[in-house]
Amino acid sequence: MNAVIENLPSYLEGFGLTLSLFAIAGAGALVLGTLVAALRISPVPGLSGAAAVYTEALRNTPLTLVLFFCAIILPYLGTTLPYFVAACVGLTLYTSPFVAEALRSGVNGVPIGQAEAARSLGMGFGQSLTLVIFPQAFRMVIPPLVNVLVALAKNTSVAGGFFVAELFTVGKKLANANGDNIIPILLGVAFFYLVITIPLGVLSARLEKRWVVQR
Repeated sequence: MNAVIENLPSYLEGFGLTLSLFAIAGAGALVLGTLVAALRISPVPGLSGAAAVYTEALRNTPLTLVLFFCAIILPYLGTTLPYFVAACVGLTLYTSPFVAEALRSGVNGVPIGQAEAARSLGMGFGQSLTLVIFPQAFRMVIPPLVNVLVALAKNTSVAGGFFVAELFTVGKKLANANGDNIIPILLGVAFFYLVITIPLGVLSARLEKRWVVQR
């Protein structure tokens, strides 16, 4: 394990960049995904149709292609974005439809009487959605949302192919430089990914237990 200990600063540098990608893209995907989910169930056909097209298009597009568009095509079109920012944008766009679909499944699980009661109290669509439906839907879909975030944490490794020196890229460089210690080097990379994913699983279990919804 000397190879891991000696290269710990490199690991921490890559882990910090991975954590930044995860935090920024995760927050952005939650916000954008919630907005898309709201549009999907909107009573306005044009908005729901546009949200459906957005969701299906990005869900069925490889992440590599999305990041290629953000990191290579956008600068070619005249948009100057640092590669880190482009990676954050690409990961946010790619992850948001999965958040939207998870949340929409939660909305479908909310009893229809809840929306009818909100309308009977004089609430509009936006009020009933934000004050009545979404709070219950989020409680129902904590495990799926956490699974989406876990997938996002692992998907940050794709950003390494677009000049972002995140954890997986650092691991490849260290493996190339320490050919006789490849297994410990890769185990070190796996350990730092587990530092992100295992706490997410623990948090999911605790929140699900605390906010269990009686159906």
